[in-house]
Amino acid sequence: MNSNDFLSARRARVAALLPLGEAVLVVGAGQPIPLPEGSDQTYAFRSHAEYFYLAGAECAGGVVAFDPGAGWTALVPAVTEGERVWEGRTQAEGTPLAALPAWLAARRGRPVAALGAAVEGVAADTDATTRARMWLTEARRTKDAHELALIRRAAAATAAGFARARECVRAGVTERALQIELEAEFFRHGATRPGYGSIVGSGPNAAVLHFEPSARAARAGEFVLIDAGAEVARYTADVTRTFVVGGAPEAWQRELHAVVLAAERSAIARCVPGAEWKDVHRACAVEMTAGLVAMGVLRGEAAALVEREAHLLFFPHGLGHMVGLGVRDGSGVAPGRVKDTRPMWRTLRMDLPLAAGYVLTVEPGLYFIPALLNDPERRARFRDCVNWPLVERHLAGGGVRIEDDVLITTGTPEVLTAAIPTAP
Repeated sequence: MNSNDFLSARRARVAALLPLGEAVLVVGAGQPIPLPEGSDQTYAFRSHAEYFYLAGAECAGGVVAFDPGAGWTALVPAVTEGERVWEGRTQAEGTPLAALPAWLAARRGRPVAALGAAVEGVAADTDATTRARMWLTEARRTKDAHELALIRRAAAATAAGFARARECVRAGVTERALQIELEAEFFRHGATRPGYGSIVGSGPNAAVLHFEPSARAARAGEFVLIDAGAEVARYTADVTRTFVVGGAPEAWQRELHAVVLAAERSAIARCVPGAEWKDVHRACAVEMTAGLVAMGVLRGEAAALVEREAHLLFFPHGLGHMVGLGVRDGSGVAPGRVKDTRPMWRTLRMDLPLAAGYVLTVEPGLYFIPALLNDPERRARFRDCVNWPLVERHLAGGGVRIEDDVLITTGTPEVLTAAIPTAP
């Protein structure tokens, strides 16, 4: 099947799932955003993900419209002479965007579910839009063969980037230099761009969850945490590895890394159809908490400590999220559920049962984060179950995160990023 065949099959699956009733669907790509300095340039344009999924291509100003009784219509704006001269644009295939008012007028009085970016002249029905977005997100969670092929290409480019970065991890190398080598290798292996802002943190910066690479030079014996992914045609991988500069971890670093790696492998094994993501997350939290107890960082029984939310001192984020068409592709809650805002669950990006065809990250981590561990309220609340003198000795030690992209199958889960070594 070619890409057009995949797009037709995808639209048919969405059409069967959307509960539109009498409503029609309008999905906007969005418009480029000018840079603020008046340079006649814009931020790099990316169509809204909901549009891209249904259009299969980038198109600034494009619209996909759907009437259950008449089918799909792709509307595209006319390319101006200025766009041809200054940007080299060519005319996209599709119905002229000028036909949209007549398309809407022919359906006057029917509710409009408006997804993607706002479209001028379209008045959205709130209820219809909410329902359509919920079910389109549900449809996007199962990856088709075309999407999986792109994710696999992204994973291969990501593996090449991590291999190059690992070669460059040595005392004196800066976080920015590692980012440059990592991303250059992405491009050399077919990436369109990095899938998100690459995270490279050395030493204490390894405990900053979304750290932007700086000019800091790594020191011998420190952790270096790299979280990055290559993107191919809008589909991205998302991987984290944690290395030790010099390749000879101290006993404490080796133990911490081993606890996280064992928890990741256990969590991946639990990623089977029907498994509730909240259950997978909780089991991982209990396992890592037990590891911290064994290391002498925490005191008590692991499950009880998790119920007290003591694990949030060291594991303050969710176990993972959907990935594919963007780094948060299809995350959220299953239809009919509402977000659980209790502290133990509020950081989870997903609350749903897993199904074959889902691609998600599994990314446990344990960190020594001064902003959390030096908080007086937390110190008082957990004074009896945390070995605070030991914690203080490691407050500048950073942290460990290990992350892979996992495809849920009808059998054993497939780790799409298994080619990237996990050794510290």
